[in-house]
Amino acid sequence: MSRLEIRDAGDGLLSERLSLRRFTLADLPLLTELNADPEVMRYLGGVNSPQQTRAMLEGRIIEYYDAHPGLGVWATLLRDSGECIGFHLLNHIQGEQHIQVGYRLFRRHWGQGYATEMSLALLRYGFTRLGLPAIVAIAHLENHASQRALLKSGLHRRGERSFPHPAYAAFGPLAWFERSAQEWLIEHKANES
Repeated sequence: MSRLEIRDAGDGLLSERLSLRRFTLADLPLLTELNADPEVMRYLGGVNSPQQTRAMLEGRIIEYYDAHPGLGVWATLLRDSGECIGFHLLNHIQGEQHIQVGYRLFRRHWGQGYATEMSLALLRYGFTRLGLPAIVAIAHLENHASQRALLKSGLHRRGERSFPHPAYAAFGPLAWFERSAQEWLIEHKANES
């Protein structure tokens, strides 16, 4: 079961095995390593150069914290060791008003339930602390593992959508997931009983 212990927006969000913290510029080598793995980036448009990763870290991550309080992309840490296993996010789909949940994990941490575990915590945080009426997610049509994790977190698959923003346009249709706060909270309150 996920617990909420918020210090600063998503910072400090805890699940059973994981915690979140803000990224800083000092995390550039870590993020560069994550974005350079061809398997990690297989369904995300291919590996990113160090320059692309720096632009992502500075613009899409660090500047976003102040522009959109409570939302962001956070480093995901193992609570028992402090090791960073990748990141989780609760932010806008680029060019859209929709708030999405998502993740990117180092390959050595795949298959251990971490994507779902922290996504559940972020959904609860988004619905209860931020008062978001709905949260969505997108995934490459061939990324079945990610789609399973999103379903396990309580989102529902609602067909496919394409997006004009350059970050997504080349992919064509993407698997579209969504859930209203009311539906998700009713279902997950029942699951906790």
